[in-house]
Amino acid sequence: MNYTFVCNEFDPERILFCGQAFRWKKEGEIYSGIASGHFLTLSVKENEVTFHDINEDEKDFWLNYFDIQTDYAALVNTFSADESMKKACGMCKGIRVLRQEPFEVLISFIISQNNNIKRITGIIERLCEYYGEPTEHGYMFPKKEALYDVAPDDLALLRAGFRAKYIAHAMELIKSGEIDLDSIYDMDIDTAREYLKKIKGVGDKVADCVLLFGYHKTEAFPKDVWIKRVMRELYPSGLPQCIKGYEGIAQQYLFDYARNINLGKE
Repeated sequence: MNYTFVCNEFDPERILFCGQAFRWKKEGEIYSGIASGHFLTLSVKENEVTFHDINEDEKDFWLNYFDIQTDYAALVNTFSADESMKKACGMCKGIRVLRQEPFEVLISFIISQNNNIKRITGIIERLCEYYGEPTEHGYMFPKKEALYDVAPDDLALLRAGFRAKYIAHAMELIKSGEIDLDSIYDMDIDTAREYLKKIKGVGDKVADCVLLFGYHKTEAFPKDVWIKRVMRELYPSGLPQCIKGYEGIAQQYLFDYARNINLGKE
């Protein structure tokens, strides 16, 4: 079936290709991707979003994935108490933070370190081809068990470089139970960040990306080069109170805004 709903805050370009997910493609006006074993094609016409050819029992999965239950218009209204946030939200309308599967997000953002989106996407696709289950629409992201016992040399075909040893270390800790990804849901943000940093190669930025995109801990605030410029140029005294508790969602607007205006780049 096709399922169509109205959403005034839904820009697939800004949602799917802003660096929070890496397995989506665009052909013409159609977007397609695989998440948690589900395949979707979608299109957007004005404020109508259509999920194409889904089963009835998949509808709720995709509505949750795109965080449709959250009122982004209300958040934008709240954020707009700050002038810089008002500009960012006005220029970057339609952003949403995806609710993704934590294991996929962890491995994807380990791969993302010191990397560009095209290369990240290629490495992840090769990972899925070698270790994921095939479907009629492509390969699923590997299950944890498929990567148990991998050594860095086993991952050479991915062409992931130094990141291979970090993936292997993450899998070692996950298999042993030293890292229990499910337990992170109940942790406060600071505890969760330090917990993830037990994994070699996971620092504050990668940990916060995992917490935001994998656990929807919206107070997580990943700081890449663009956000560091935002802090230096717009918020040298700290973030505005109006985004408290939703810093991660605000971060997506600020990230997109900073890139659009080339903030702070000489």
